[in-house]
Amino acid sequence: MTANIEYYSTNAKALTEQYNSVSFESVHKDWLDEIPKEGIVLDVGAGSGRDARYLAAKGLSVVAVEPALNIRELAQTYQVNSPIHWLSDTLPELSEVYKLQTKFDLILLSAVWMHIAPSLRERAFRKLSSLLKPNGRLVISLRHGQCQDERTMYAVSADELAQYASQFGLTYKLLSPDQAPDKLGRSDVSWQTVLLTLPDDGTGAFPLIRNIVVNDSKASTYKIGLLRTLLRIAEGHPGAVIEHTDEHVALPVGLVALYWLKLYKPLVDQFAMQQNSSNSKGLGFIKENGWLQLTSHTSNDFYIGASYTGDDVVKPLYQALKDIASTIKNMPARYTTLPGTNTSVFHVELNRTKKPGSQLVIDFAFLASLGTFYVPKHIWDSLTQFSVWIEPALINEWSALMAGYGQNKAKAFTKLDYLNALRWDDPTRSTSRIRQRVNDLMTSQDVLCCWSGKQLKPTSFAVDHAFPFARWPNNDLWNLLPANTKVNSQKSDKLPTGIKLAGSRDFILEWWKQGWKHNQTEFFSQANLALPNLRPDNTSFSDVFDAFALQRDRIKAFQQLEDWR
Repeated sequence: MTANIEYYSTNAKALTEQYNSVSFESVHKDWLDEIPKEGIVLDVGAGSGRDARYLAAKGLSVVAVEPALNIRELAQTYQVNSPIHWLSDTLPELSEVYKLQTKFDLILLSAVWMHIAPSLRERAFRKLSSLLKPNGRLVISLRHGQCQDERTMYAVSADELAQYASQFGLTYKLLSPDQAPDKLGRSDVSWQTVLLTLPDDGTGAFPLIRNIVVNDSKASTYKIGLLRTLLRIAEGHPGAVIEHTDEHVALPVGLVALYWLKLYKPLVDQFAMQQNSSNSKGLGFIKENGWLQLTSHTSNDFYIGASYTGDDVVKPLYQALKDIASTIKNMPARYTTLPGTNTSVFHVELNRTKKPGSQLVIDFAFLASLGTFYVPKHIWDSLTQFSVWIEPALINEWSALMAGYGQNKAKAFTKLDYLNALRWDDPTRSTSRIRQRVNDLMTSQDVLCCWSGKQLKPTSFAVDHAFPFARWPNNDLWNLLPANTKVNSQKSDKLPTGIKLAGSRDFILEWWKQGWKHNQTEFFSQANLALPNLRPDNTSFSDVFDAFALQRDRIKAFQQLEDWR
């Protein structure tokens, strides 16, 4: 594989000219009707970028994978209207693609499969099939014929792909039973194209989640609370994943505990709603030296990137998160089991930790120090992709459980009371902080609208959630942008297009640097956990923007929000 990559890099210019000499329509005429009208595409072995550019021009979001440095850099010099996200990665692992935690409507392997050694193909196929959305398509072109240069190529067979399709639950269709002649005129080379489709998720994740939500026995709201906690992380924090394997996703247990705290705090402290079936039995995570020392704080006081000082909050918060993690391990994680078995769905490992000193920062290092929470991969994938449909079911079941508890009945809470208590976060509090920051800056310098580039006036500006809070609830600093009031009104709850985002890059980067250069710890702690493909120690605003643009495509693919141009 390494020798092949070196060949493509060394001969980048000649190969680019060769590949670009034939059109996408000519090479891929057998499956033009299968190209989705919208969605996200993975082009593996993108080479000169010819196919990626064509698909991007169709309005699709494209992730292009090419491990050969020189040909990748040459491909990136071509101007396209829609941005293409380039990655250096290789089959069979596709480790960088997996870090994106994204499923694709279309995956293309054009002139790639013959480079994969037969011993690695089953694993490569499994990886590719696991990256497909339900009804997603995998297109593989098969090159037949001898190789006349130093590249390593192996014999390929459509029957082999048919066998893999059956093994991994994909439908199979051979689009070119008769091998087609080579478009570059090589008489000893011919081609076939195979179309594979994932008809449904094929994982059993939905039935399992539904069983937990609807059918599983519950003496408390803990199981629903844990699922909603994981849902919020899966949807909003792709950067929080410590490890991503074929079997599981590993998360910092401190992040699970933090979101549990944020979900339960209004229910317990503000509304005093009973959370279990026993009137006398307390909640395992409510302890004197932890949670009960924090009752004067709201859920909005605890967030990623926050820094705390003083014994009145540092030690109680640390202890509360430890107590929550222990409760989760011993209760909902332990008793959420596969139907008809005693086998736990989730696994939790807690670490021994030292009590913090005079300061506590809620960053990746601290959250990971408390331990690791393991989620089965198929459950994680379903939570990531379908949160917009799963969350209402969780909220309804949580409301129904609380409505059945004696103390809640006595207090005559209404359905609306339960829904308000379960509402996720308060965006007003967060936007007021950004508004104050803008006003402070305006006393000595200009602040520009992040969407139009026009100078803002103190009496007429808005704070916009770049990714609309109503559909993707995130109040991180990177997602809150000062904007012209009229522009913000036009945008409303729409999602900026990739082109619009790219056109606003300089304005957004300027605001981030202007607004948060003296508060980078919080900014980068939030961004690195919330956005895909960032290292926990990243401190590059440009890298945050690239991840920001990719997250836009993920949200669009998952939620199909209306575009704002």
